[in-house]
Amino acid sequence: MATSVVPGLVSLNLPTLVTSRSSKGRGPVNSVSLPATTLVCPGCHTPQVSDRLRAKRRVCTISSSRLRWFQGESSRDISASRGRSASSLNSTHVISRDGSASASVSNRTSRNFARRSSLSCRFGALVSRGALPNNVLKPGVAQQRRSSSSDESLRCPGDCIAPRLIRSSRGLVARASAGHNEPHAVTWMPEEGIREKDEKDFLNGSEAETADVEEFLQSKLPSHPKLHRGELKNGLRYVILPNKVPPNRFEAHMEMHVGSVDEMENEQGIAHMIEHVAFLGSKKREKLLGTGARSNAYTDFHHTVFHVHSPITAQGSNEPLLPLVLEALHEIAFKPKFLSSRVEKERRAVLSELQMMNTIEYRVDCQLLQQLHSENMLGYRFPIGLEEQIQKWDPETIKAFHERWYFPANATLFIVGDIGSVSRTLQMIEAQFGSTPSAVVPSTNPTDTSPPKYKERHPIRPPVVHNFSVPGGPGLLKRPFVFQHELLQNFSISLFCKTPVQKVQVYSDLRDVLMRRIVLSTLQFRINTRYKSANPPFNAIELDHSDSGREGCAVSTLTVTAEPRHWEGAIKVGVQEVRRLKEFGVTRGELARYLNALLKDSEHLAAMIDNVPSVDNLDFIMESDALGHTVMDQQQGHESLMAVAETVTLEDVNAAAAAMLDYIADFGRPTSPLPAAIVACVPKTLHVENEGDKPFEITSDAILDAILAGLNGALSPEPELEVPKELVSPFQLAALRMMRQPSFVTVAERGTQLKHVDDSTGVIQRRLSNGIRVNYKLTQNEAKGGVMRLVVAGGRARETPEASGAVAVGVRTLSEGGAVGGFSREQVELFCVGNLINCVLEADEEFMCMDFHFTLRDGGMRATFQLLHMVLEHNVWLEDALDRAKQLYLSHYRSMPKSLERATAHRLMRAMFKGEERFIEPSPQAIERLSLSVVKEAVMKQLVTGNMEVCVVGDFSEEELESCLLDYIGTVTPESNVEVRKEFEAKEKPVVIDPSPAFEMRHQKVFLKDTDERACAYIAGAAPNRWGFTADGHDLNTLIEPVPPSLSEDQACNLAPPGVEVVKDNDGVLCWKRKRHPLYGSVAMTLLAEIINARLFTTVRDALGLTYDVSFELSLFDRLKAGWFVISVTSTPAKIQQAVEASLNVLRGLHGSRVNQRELDRAKRTLMMRHESDSKDNTYWLGLLTHLQAPSVSRKDVGCIRDLPYLYEVATADDIYNAYNHLCLDDESLFTCIGVAGAEAGKGTPVVEIEEEPSEVETFGGLPSHGRGLSTMTRPTT
Repeated sequence: MATSVVPGLVSLNLPTLVTSRSSKGRGPVNSVSLPATTLVCPGCHTPQVSDRLRAKRRVCTISSSRLRWFQGESSRDISASRGRSASSLNSTHVISRDGSASASVSNRTSRNFARRSSLSCRFGALVSRGALPNNVLKPGVAQQRRSSSSDESLRCPGDCIAPRLIRSSRGLVARASAGHNEPHAVTWMPEEGIREKDEKDFLNGSEAETADVEEFLQSKLPSHPKLHRGELKNGLRYVILPNKVPPNRFEAHMEMHVGSVDEMENEQGIAHMIEHVAFLGSKKREKLLGTGARSNAYTDFHHTVFHVHSPITAQGSNEPLLPLVLEALHEIAFKPKFLSSRVEKERRAVLSELQMMNTIEYRVDCQLLQQLHSENMLGYRFPIGLEEQIQKWDPETIKAFHERWYFPANATLFIVGDIGSVSRTLQMIEAQFGSTPSAVVPSTNPTDTSPPKYKERHPIRPPVVHNFSVPGGPGLLKRPFVFQHELLQNFSISLFCKTPVQKVQVYSDLRDVLMRRIVLSTLQFRINTRYKSANPPFNAIELDHSDSGREGCAVSTLTVTAEPRHWEGAIKVGVQEVRRLKEFGVTRGELARYLNALLKDSEHLAAMIDNVPSVDNLDFIMESDALGHTVMDQQQGHESLMAVAETVTLEDVNAAAAAMLDYIADFGRPTSPLPAAIVACVPKTLHVENEGDKPFEITSDAILDAILAGLNGALSPEPELEVPKELVSPFQLAALRMMRQPSFVTVAERGTQLKHVDDSTGVIQRRLSNGIRVNYKLTQNEAKGGVMRLVVAGGRARETPEASGAVAVGVRTLSEGGAVGGFSREQVELFCVGNLINCVLEADEEFMCMDFHFTLRDGGMRATFQLLHMVLEHNVWLEDALDRAKQLYLSHYRSMPKSLERATAHRLMRAMFKGEERFIEPSPQAIERLSLSVVKEAVMKQLVTGNMEVCVVGDFSEEELESCLLDYIGTVTPESNVEVRKEFEAKEKPVVIDPSPAFEMRHQKVFLKDTDERACAYIAGAAPNRWGFTADGHDLNTLIEPVPPSLSEDQACNLAPPGVEVVKDNDGVLCWKRKRHPLYGSVAMTLLAEIINARLFTTVRDALGLTYDVSFELSLFDRLKAGWFVISVTSTPAKIQQAVEASLNVLRGLHGSRVNQRELDRAKRTLMMRHESDSKDNTYWLGLLTHLQAPSVSRKDVGCIRDLPYLYEVATADDIYNAYNHLCLDDESLFTCIGVAGAEAGKGTPVVEIEEEPSEVETFGGLPSHGRGLSTMTRPTT
């Protein structure tokens, strides 16, 4: 489940029973890691909240940064498939978001070991995919975000066809559509088509027609036609939505309208405590275990949510599960048992969770919320609660709070999924919940005989009063608040403006959202492109506007982050750019670009209307309800957006910009809204070269002076940019085809087959005449959408000692430059904006990869292939891009001593790999040695056609794709000298995990000075790679059995079936040697990880109460012959050693406590259901296709995809133990590292230090991932 380190949302957290899936795009590339809840724009280095956390926040974000970075939304989807191993064979290339370093990593500490990708790269800076208002037009589609066919009609609330406003010779006229499936195309709006309001022919119509437009804008938006709402007699409300993705599964969420803001002074944290006790104490919930259902819970400011994801019927028995799920939710919500034993068990879990959450990011979040909401309880009632109060509550106190708030009228039941009959579902809801009595308001008069009054829910959620930002004089201005802490390394400042939520219910509301999105997109793009020098005065500048259902308000935030010595210049730039946009406005070209990009993205989303997963539809509905928005389906949202887009004028957009930016651009003026809060988070010391650390001094007055400095000085308007319509012209393409003569050749070098088609999987394999191998699959998972991956074998494993970090920094340099051929970085970025292309470029230990997400509309696929062609053929290497790349890696490395998790993981990794720099973060001295020629050579040596594989999955035809392959991939310059590459590959050193480390290296401790106590630990050891190979030469996928002694060697050979060899072991004994299925080891190890995780949760967390978060994960190489496992555990300093010992006992206890059939069956069901669900996702298939033709991954073939379900089905406990016996678990092979933070941590022992030689390079500190959104909810309960 999602992990969030937030003061405002507390939740239960069951173990993540997968290997690398739990990292899902958030692991460290090159053993570098960033916070799991943080995305960082590599163009401006702006931290951004992850999708998973955003879904739990229910926030309507229309931030400019929410234009998807090249490594953004879609590449997140791509990275997810590369990071999950539910299939056992997906290539585990986890893409994480990078940029400015963080002072701490996620509490999901095992992500430090996801080994792939921390500083992954986008090529260029931003694209417009996903730039729609997240909570208005689309659900939070986690894996299939883009879509939308549309027609040219609007639905009215009464489900008739409302007129769509169409441009004609008579101005805006009404035009009806033939139906919601009418084909159409959205085309680019030229700049000259942008209207000015003062034009004489405004709207080319009469005053009456103009009045019709105004009337239209005030009409109501259409409501979702399939959404069923109702209320039982006892007040319980329900929402039902039939949805067939994934098939035969449904989501059931019980939302109780009670949270931390409802707690009294002595009840801080009790809402979260009840969540734990009610959920984990439910016997009926336990009955769902083993049925294929998954369940969890969380608490925020004003909600407690219990949710179940379940199949329609139980596997094996075919028993309907919806009645059982409803029964479990009923017991959890209205019939919990507050047993003393369960209360004590969950008290330990909550206290452990509290300590685990208390990172520097969490503390920063708390400060932001306290200042932003100083007038109400949102700034002080964080759901996790207060330790001293949590320790005191008895069962009766907890029960009393439950009786006060848990009643039917204070609950909403959401059911979304493949439920079949809605009426039958209603009957089951009535049968289960209808008899629950309504809650009666207690009477204060014992003689009162009047009819009872029933409890009702709060009419306003959250029930708080806000002081909104309004104009006022300087005397009313809040002085900036300064929060200083020793674990902070960067300077950051947030200027907040708080306003009421604008409920999106009529067309004019949607129009306002659209215009704000255009404004914010414009500002972010300008900042990213204007300041691209190697050393800008800031690390990141972001303007965000969010509607928060959890906070009950809308908040605009200007956030500026910088290296402490440059904080004044950074503030000045941020204020100046906001002021420039307010004074001069959006240009015609900018309006045309971003409006059309939004419309194209909306169209793409609408086409996905029948492919959106139930959980994403449900999240969207819950978010919209919390904000008071009208819920539309994707088609309605697109039609509505198209209609309001016709009415958008340049003058109106600039008026919206002025209103939104006024609180900054006119800061301090009587007519300007007053900021709700100004909060600066700063370090306590500043590192000065040759002088060491000096106190960092800053005052509120100095901050105000810096803001005012940005308001002065002359500004010039933004110049227009020329946007290329194509990167390869038809003339250039014709010349390339004539010169290269591209064609398809035999798939196997010595074969005769030009095309290999596997009918059972639909996978097609090809090879181009220049040597590039191609795998592709046609799907309809995403209408008119596709994904593509270029994979190049090599990665950091081929770095040399004298050029350590060259591949990592080189890939980042290529990405930072963003230019190709004669096109500038800005032009490439805008080309991608117009064609809805997402692209991410990264390097890990084994490979370099470039991932794309694209639409097939309006030539999007050809545009994507053009971009890939230009990157391969005409890449541009720039010194300033190298400087930026080096600074990013330096910043990330030097922030490590202020992160307990990263420092602990780094120490252990150094011990495991004996300081081998290819598998740990590049050191500052290594980074400083790198030159442009060195990093370019390191990358380009690998980037040759004979070393490339291209995989494509999407809704295209074979003819369309193969035309693009021949035109743009087949015309890439062929490799000139194969022998040179092979010689280069032969020099690669094998992976070595230290087989006999000294005791002090095997068991280490890290201490970190901090005001609060925390502890974490890692346990790690060697394991096979994905294909069964171990570093010491063993092979899990090879079975060696002794020949009966009575047989001679000849007899043994005669009896051996085909493929079985007769060999002699080390003692000269005859043996039969047979090869198992190539995927055998991967399947066995994945099942083993599921079982170990379940046991860790049951024992270490649940029974012993030593931790809130413990997990077992496998890091499995594909090409390199090695792998490793890691157990991550968090606890208190007093209990961390016990937690480590308990985790080790579980890990080593599988022989003493054998895996039973029930455990194995449950693991199989979990992985099989995940595989079935993920098979509806293009990016998952992209992972399955990766390496199918890679010579360096010889064991992977199409049979691995085809046979996966069968291998899960036939796996036995003996197979699990075969994998288990290949883990290095003896004392001499295990590595542990314990990290302890606190005021007294390591007294008498040196605190954490990162080895580093003196350097004259200026450092940029890492920025903690924070923002008030991280402070609105707790972690998932389980």
